[in-house]
Order: sequence, then C-alpha cells, then structure tokens
Amino acid sequence: MRKIFVSVLLVSLLASAQAQRFIGYVSAGANFSQIEGDDVHGFYKVGVNGGPGVMLPLDKKQRFSISAEMLYSQKGSRKNCSPGYFDTTNYAPAMFEDVDYTIGFNPRVKCRMSLDYIQIPLIFRYEDMRSGCFIGAGFAWSRLVRAKEIYNGFTRTTNVTSGTFRTSDWTFLVDAGVRLYKNLTLNVRWEYSIRPIRTMEYIIGKPGSDGEFVVTDHWTTKLHNHVLTFRLAYFINEKFTRNTKTKNDGSLIGTPWVREIPDYD
Repeated sequence: MRKIFVSVLLVSLLASAQAQRFIGYVSAGANFSQIEGDDVHGFYKVGVNGGPGVMLPLDKKQRFSISAEMLYSQKGSRKNCSPGYFDTTNYAPAMFEDVDYTIGFNPRVKCRMSLDYIQIPLIFRYEDMRSGCFIGAGFAWSRLVRAKEIYNGFTRTTNVTSGTFRTSDWTFLVDAGVRLYKNLTLNVRWEYSIRPIRTMEYIIGKPGSDGEFVVTDHWTTKLHNHVLTFRLAYFINEKFTRNTKTKNDGSLIGTPWVREIPDYD
C-alpha cells in the first residue's frame, strides 16, 4: 500500500510538471493530540509539526491544487494527576509484563504516550482568491520513528521495534486556512487514524484466597491517533501584486494582495 501511494503521487506530479509550475513552501506549528481508546480524554499532548511541502496548481486560475508534504509530526496522549490516584491492585499481572522496573513508579502520570512520525500527506485543496480562504481534504501515511510510554505510572519497554504500536499510520485529513499576508498563511488541520495504531487489552479482577488472580472482567480496545494542528506556512516562490479591484464605494473586492497567475501556454 505504501509503495502504491508513493508511486501514484510521483506519477501524478511528474505527468503535470511540464504544464504547471510547482509552488514550494515550508510550515511550522504545533499538534494537540489525544489517542482515542486509551481511557484518557482531551487534546493535552503538545508536539511539533513542520517541514517542507510542494503544491501543484491544477487549473490556470490556481483555485484547485494538490500538495504533498514531508513532515515531522509528534502525536500521542498525556494526562497528569494528583499523587494517590492509582490503584493497580485490580489489574492482572499480565498487564505489567512490559513494565521497565529499572525506572521507578511515577505517581503523577496517568498516561504519557509519545509517538513521533515522519509523515507524508497528500491533500486536494480549493482556494477562494477573493477572501484568501482555502479548504481541503486528503490522506497521509506516517512512519513511526520514536515511541515512549508511561501508563498508569509505570514506564513501559515501548519503542519503535517492540511491536506495541504499528509502525505505519494511515490517516484522513481535513485542512482549512486563510492567507494572512501575501505568502504567509494560517493553517488548521484535523487528522484521524483510518485503522488502529494499537490493540490494548484490559484484564480486571482481584486476588483470590489462594493467592491466584481471579479475572472478573476482560476487554480489548483499539487505539487511534486524533490530532488538531495549528501552523503557519510560507510559500517561497509565489508573487503578489496589490489588488486594485474596488466596489462603487471604493472598498476593495477581496484581499489587499492578489497572487500573480503565470501564463502556462
């Protein structure tokens, strides 16, 4: 699937390269993340999101475009709590098989999952030239490059190669933003995993009279990345001229600056 995704992207871009020009840009901002299914709610995990991108206009007025990016994106989940919050006696011993006991118990951390990815989004976008607003949607493939986990106060042996999390994450994206000034835009992005990044098992019970653990409840849940991103993007090789279109009362029609549209013929 990954090879097909990259191949289709490259073929699409190269096939249009002679008739269109690429517009390069760089972006930088922050992710506000949570992991659905981990019993911790709220976009409290903050991480970086940024990297280079390239946009290819699909029509001569440059209203429609396709863009591809190479991002470093930090996701995960986070929740701190007051000391004494935890009661692990009701969890089966099997739930602690991946604990790194060389690191002490942390009574203040309910959950801290840190997942760093190299991400390649592919986004189709429409921009309203008068308002400078744009909206788009697409997909992204992400490769896990760093993983660290504290769950219920215990530091786990989780890493990229431990098999705890999938190393590939496919996500659906919705993108929106506005031009702040000429080449500079403000971008808001929503992202959700298409398939689970992990299956988590819960085994609940209590110690029996013979010392053996008695299971009273058992279930599994599937985890998904859920991310809100706020970032700035600067388009490198775009040119703008001052907008001279006005209404009868002298007010501008659209933004103060308009993008120059090259002649592709």
